[in-house]
Amino acid sequence: MKITPKTYQVFQETLSLNQPPQDWPEALRALWYDAKGDWDASHDIAQDIPSAIGSWIHAYLHRKEGDKWNAGYWYRQAGKSFPDYSLEEELEVLVKAIIE
Repeated sequence: MKITPKTYQVFQETLSLNQPPQDWPEALRALWYDAKGDWDASHDIAQDIPSAIGSWIHAYLHRKEGDKWNAGYWYRQAGKSFPDYSLEEELEVLVKAIIE
């Protein structure tokens, strides 16, 4: 049985795997796929997470693809402001929000 990573660094170390651990929360698995460069797999998971964190990941993904209007909608759904920091920083903030 795999254990959810306790730090962002440990999350990053799992990127050498071919698949995310199946017992991870869906939100963390979505971010893992994004970090591996698979936007579609990440989006497929995120859009089916009916919570604020799912909306936040959805917003982040649309921001990443350059769809500011759609991202803005999803940030509002998540109760978040449109971030003024990099996508890399947002990925770390998201992962930490899930694991901490």
